[in-house]
Parts: sequence; C-alpha cells; structure tokens
Amino acid sequence: MTVRGNISALFGLISPVLGFAFISISIISSPWFSWDKNAISDLGHSLMSDVSIILNFGLLLTGLMLIIYAVLALRREAKWTGYCLILSGFALQLIATFDEVYGYPHQVVSILFFISLIIMSILYAFEGKSRLAASAFIVILVCWALFLVGGYHSGIAVPEVISSIAVSSWIMYSALKILKGE
Repeated sequence: MTVRGNISALFGLISPVLGFAFISISIISSPWFSWDKNAISDLGHSLMSDVSIILNFGLLLTGLMLIIYAVLALRREAKWTGYCLILSGFALQLIATFDEVYGYPHQVVSILFFISLIIMSILYAFEGKSRLAASAFIVILVCWALFLVGGYHSGIAVPEVISSIAVSSWIMYSALKILKGE
C-alpha cells in the first residue's frame, strides 16, 4: 500500500474517535443533557445549546474524514460499502448543517443517516466477509427495535450511540486491515 493509502486508512481509525470525543465534550459541558430524555442532536441545537458549535463542528469534521477514508481507501477493498460510507459521511454532515432548528429536514437527514448505517453494515458483512459488521447490523436492529416498541426507557440518544459504536467498531477494524495490507 502506498503512503497515501496508509494515510487515508488512518482517517478510518481517527474519525470515529474524533466524533465520539466531540460528542463526549458536548455531553460533559451540558449538565442539562439526559440519557433518559435527549437525542445527541439536542446538543447541536444552535438556538438552545451552548455547545452546538462544538457538536456540529465535530459532526462536520467526522463526516469529512469518513468521506476521505471511503474515497481513498475503503472503496478499493469494499466498493459498495465505500460508496455507502460516502453517503453516510455526507448524511452526518447534513445532521450538523440542518440542526434541530430546521425541524423536519433535520429529522429526515437523521433517519437517512441511521438507515445508511444499517445498509452499510450489511454491505460490509458481505463484501468484507466481516462477522463484526454482521454483528453491528444485528445490534443496530435490536437496539432500535427495542427502543421503538418501548422495550427500555431512554432518550433516543441511547440507540443513536449504540448504533454509532457498533458501526465504528467495524469501520476502525476495516481501516486496520487496510493498514496491515490484509
């Protein structure tokens, strides 16, 4: 693999860590945030949240880094997953751009983002022959199904974070495989 390919693969490792760092900083800086009542997007509400610039910048940057990883590294290893990650990264950026102030457009891009995570996990389970991606798919389906039917009491932030962690695990693993030349 070229130096450019190695650097590109690093984006797949760094972007999830960076995204969760911005989310964590936003949560820690917002004593009003509740896992029982809020969505992660509540932190990005540009009129109601003091940390909106932190969260939204973090989502924009993370989306960009995921797109770079998808275009320059992942597409070579898993073509369709790479294309889907480009769309997911862009949807993540749209969540930040059309924050909760925009109402319905924010809901649409948020739903599209989480649907893209499901599709992307299925694609990588097949293309990358990844049990981790298949497991992420199952985790995402179960956590959202339980949330939607009231199987547990929480704010929507819980399935949002569980889904993101599940997908991040296989994205980071795919980047490690690319770095190792597997």
